[in-house]
Amino acid sequence: MLRTHTCNVLQKENIGEEVTLSGWVSNRRDHGGIIFIDLRDRYGLTQIVFDPEDDKASWELADSFRSEYVIQATGKVRPRPEGQANPNLLTGEIEVIISGVKLLSAAKTPPFELDEHATEAKEDLRLKYRYLDIRRKKILDRIKFRSEMTLYTRNWFTKRDFLEVQTPILANSSPEGARDFLVPSRLHPGTFYALPQAPQQFKQLLMVGGVDKYFQVAPCFRDEDPRADRHAGDFYQIDCEMSFVEQEDVFQVVEDFLTDMTPALTKKTILTASEGNDTLRQGGKFFTLTHAEAREKYGTDKPDLRFGLQMMDVLDIFARSTNEIFTSIASDSLTNRIKALKVPGWDLVFSKTQMKGFEDYVRKFWAKGLGYFQMKEDGLKWPLGKFFSEADLEELVQRVGLEVGDVVFFGAGEAALVCNYMGRFRNYLADIMNLRNNDQIAFCWITDFPIFEQDEVTGKIDFEHNPFSMPQGGPADFDKEGKDLLEVKGLQYDLSCNGYEILSGAIRNHDVASLVKAFEKVGRSEEEVKTKFGAVYEAFQYGVPPHGGFAIGMDRLMMIYMDEENIRDIYAFPKSGNAMDLMMNSPIAVDGEQLQELSIVVTESE
Repeated sequence: MLRTHTCNVLQKENIGEEVTLSGWVSNRRDHGGIIFIDLRDRYGLTQIVFDPEDDKASWELADSFRSEYVIQATGKVRPRPEGQANPNLLTGEIEVIISGVKLLSAAKTPPFELDEHATEAKEDLRLKYRYLDIRRKKILDRIKFRSEMTLYTRNWFTKRDFLEVQTPILANSSPEGARDFLVPSRLHPGTFYALPQAPQQFKQLLMVGGVDKYFQVAPCFRDEDPRADRHAGDFYQIDCEMSFVEQEDVFQVVEDFLTDMTPALTKKTILTASEGNDTLRQGGKFFTLTHAEAREKYGTDKPDLRFGLQMMDVLDIFARSTNEIFTSIASDSLTNRIKALKVPGWDLVFSKTQMKGFEDYVRKFWAKGLGYFQMKEDGLKWPLGKFFSEADLEELVQRVGLEVGDVVFFGAGEAALVCNYMGRFRNYLADIMNLRNNDQIAFCWITDFPIFEQDEVTGKIDFEHNPFSMPQGGPADFDKEGKDLLEVKGLQYDLSCNGYEILSGAIRNHDVASLVKAFEKVGRSEEEVKTKFGAVYEAFQYGVPPHGGFAIGMDRLMMIYMDEENIRDIYAFPKSGNAMDLMMNSPIAVDGEQLQELSIVVTESE
């Protein structure tokens, strides 16, 4: 037996026992001829002691040990000398005096320090030697947490009669919003499988098959550029689909799951009151905003509701000013917006230099400028205040709820542009003022997504969210044209959490004719629907139940739970920020013989 105990279990009650431990040399210290080693395994640390007077042979071998050597050590547990206990260690009250030791594996000097108190090495170096990085407590803790989260998920859904079904990894290419990863077929030259962007079609086919409650911790693959909250290439989602449900039924399952799991795995508190005065869903546990409300109030469809700073409409007040720029913008209330963003009581914090910096910040997002008032004892102060009547200034004070010491910022222009840069500015202020409380979780449903959107440059109509959603007005909504078509709302929903989208879902459009009509609206023929979604097209003609579901971005939710700012930190083997696996050195070129076997010719790009 290579060990009788792990390195975290030995306590005072084990004193006098002979034990065998195996692990890595975390660090080694020589004190007056006696060698102390902190032995580390996955579970923790135990201090082991080599005294030449007790066992000279073991001491001599230990004298050759270096950091990260793998050893097996046998000895007797004893209490640490008085005053030498370590309260920060589970095994801090004992040590093991060694009577026999074996070197199981020597090690080169690691390229970076693994001690949890050491300065963290650069990410690219850690990713190249990820198998060493995993030995660090921080990374190992995330791997443990992921295991716990996956197990909790499986147990929760299984206890509620959901069936876990693994769906294929080699699938077909279909237009679902992102680029596919293609896999060439050797047996069918010139054709390709695709790695699934999501199990979307398969889970809907399970509904047709009578599996009325499905779930899966599903691997998904999308050829998208990585970013802090999106891993390169592959990720996992908690995927779920149910038959004979309406939107409210889906919401109830999600809310029950997340309100059970969050306190079970974390110490975070789920917010039930918002500084922005948003309300909880009637009969539910989470906040709710329509897609339009979220953009108008927060400039984004994934708002962080842990803090206030809600945007307010003041276009009508600015329309009465004597400033031609404001009146020109305000003359088109359908297309343009003038938004106010109140920052309570912080006028003394913001210097003139900071104010200039704020304007420079929003200009990065195509803003033409950023106005502001400061609420002083004698009223609003702003160089452009002269363009407003006293009555209008007073109305502005009342509308925004200004008190002495407050600052209110203004953005003006085209609606989408203004909401975007003011929403970004809101988040920017939250960061510099430290308004985000990581002990809190704010879940918010975003509903009433438009099914279609129009490209501003080409004028082309395309799907805004996904092509499988039921319109709120039923299939007849797809008979609409022009602007009316852009007003069609779907039974689609996202769940935002602390400024991230962590869930997307919908009640599905299970009517074949309606699906075909939806694709025709974006310029795709029935023949293309048959080709790209052939199985769904055919299956829906054999009796399909109404159904809907969701997919929770497991990795992104875990990132929030673990207070990480970069999603790469919660994977065992992540890819780098430029989509490279630095440890496995992929992607790489393959030899000509493999390419020939797959009927592939690689040409050099110009």
